[in-house]
Amino acid sequence: MHMGREGSLKTPQTRITHKSFPFTHIRGQLTGIEQVLSSVNENPKPSTARRKAQMAKKDPNSKSAPNQSQKVTAQPRFHQRAPEIQAYGTVSHMLPLDLEEPVRLEMTEQLNLLLADTMTLRDLYKKSHWQVSGATFYQLHLLFDKHFAEQAELVDTIAERIQLLGGISIAMSADVAETTRIERPPKGREEVPVQLSRLLDAHQIIIGACRKLAERADQLGDDGTNDLAVSDVLRTNELQAWFLTEHLVEEPLVNANDTHLRKAS
Repeated sequence: MHMGREGSLKTPQTRITHKSFPFTHIRGQLTGIEQVLSSVNENPKPSTARRKAQMAKKDPNSKSAPNQSQKVTAQPRFHQRAPEIQAYGTVSHMLPLDLEEPVRLEMTEQLNLLLADTMTLRDLYKKSHWQVSGATFYQLHLLFDKHFAEQAELVDTIAERIQLLGGISIAMSADVAETTRIERPPKGREEVPVQLSRLLDAHQIIIGACRKLAERADQLGDDGTNDLAVSDVLRTNELQAWFLTEHLVEEPLVNANDTHLRKAS
């Protein structure tokens, strides 16, 4: 600033040139915007198929998504499959049972046969419970259901013994049908004497298998399997067989069969 002739204060005029204004900075910003617009034009909105593919990658149920990158979520994971962790017919190694692996292999194999027969007898009792008819319907309807419940308990006991020994218990009905030694009944209804006979035949198979299994388990030192075969399975089947056989005794229901009176008449 300087004083003019009249003594007034004058402000020097600043000349604006291209050197004093940041045109270079504005040019850089404009160039960046042009690049963004150019990329948008070159990459149009993704197609429907492409959007679905992108959504599938984000889907927690998608198999393509790596497990490491999945976040904890409340979304249930459906349709999962994986190889078996233990094959049927094998036993786990080095269990603290003081029973060698060959012993456990033999015992689980025999127990699975017994399990398949017990599951078949259990279902045979339920079939008879539903389809029984005739004059003894009420008492047999209740008896068959009682025996069914007892056989169901045995199924669980045998299966858990197999798992305890490190084996794999048979489970599905199709596998049971292929394994059991009990004759398959027809789908339809049969007479009461036939129902009772089928049940008794099944009991006889299981009772015989129990005696052999108990003896073999005793030879191999498997006291637990021996006790299960005798105390649980054998005694239950013997008692149930007794109840059935008494229903097959041919006796008169109303008139006593007095042979002396018949001869006199």
